[in-house]
Amino acid sequence: MSTLTAKQSGRRPQRSILPWLATPALLLFTGFAVVPLVGVFALSFTTWDGIGSIRLTGLTSWRAVLTDPGLPHALWVTFLVMAVSWAVQTPLSILLGTFLAGRQRYRAVLGVVYFVPLMLSSAAIAIAYEALLDPNFGLGAGLGIEALSQDWLGRPGLAFGVVIFVVSWQFVPFHSLIYQGGVQQIPKSLYEAAQLDGAGRVRQFFSITLPQLKYTIITSSTLMVVGSLTFFDLIFVLTEGGPGDATRVLALDMYKRGFQASLMGPASAIAVILVLVGLALALLLRRLGGRDAAASQLEGAS
Repeated sequence: MSTLTAKQSGRRPQRSILPWLATPALLLFTGFAVVPLVGVFALSFTTWDGIGSIRLTGLTSWRAVLTDPGLPHALWVTFLVMAVSWAVQTPLSILLGTFLAGRQRYRAVLGVVYFVPLMLSSAAIAIAYEALLDPNFGLGAGLGIEALSQDWLGRPGLAFGVVIFVVSWQFVPFHSLIYQGGVQQIPKSLYEAAQLDGAGRVRQFFSITLPQLKYTIITSSTLMVVGSLTFFDLIFVLTEGGPGDATRVLALDMYKRGFQASLMGPASAIAVILVLVGLALALLLRRLGGRDAAASQLEGAS
């Protein structure tokens, strides 16, 4: 109808400018994501020490990585960090986000203060916690608390727990902010109707808040899961993958192969594996909420 009106008035219909608006973002994504990824994929079929000439060696680097007995352990530690950090961060983030969604002023101030850890460098956080947890000169020794004067970074179980704690301490504020925005988008009429039915706050949380946060949980989980694949600087400074290989995740293994052993080919192969694992997990999480989201949009349109 609008096209017919435009023709009758002698005007040509305007083309959509949305593709042109997306062009700068597409160029940046291509230059800083696609091109480096293609380069890393090509480098995984070569042998290079980072200084000399690059030699094409086919599947040599891939065979070295896939037949390395340390790869399954690094994958296991990576997925374990991913699963445990998700299990710790998600409930805390939902509870804090729901609490901070209130209208009281002190909650807004608390939200700003609690957001501070996210603005700190991961390396600086690791150095600070390494000093605090030192069994001889750390917080436990200074306060005279024997329970805190353990070798936190020298025992496999304790070192893994410290990594999970520090990661959660740093990133829970970010995900709390996501859930805070999600809670504030829930219609107030749902809570008012629940109050009229006599539902308490706990019942409202499980019957209204959590179901309404389904797609927010999927978004936060995607960022959390994919982001956990890139944990490197914090673990490198805090434990260097130790004790032994207790905290040697795949990203740290990639760094040690590439920059300490000067094996850029195998390091590039591990980088490709990380990208593929992250892409698979992101698509899986997207699929979990995609169909229901599309169905709800269709119902709303009808």
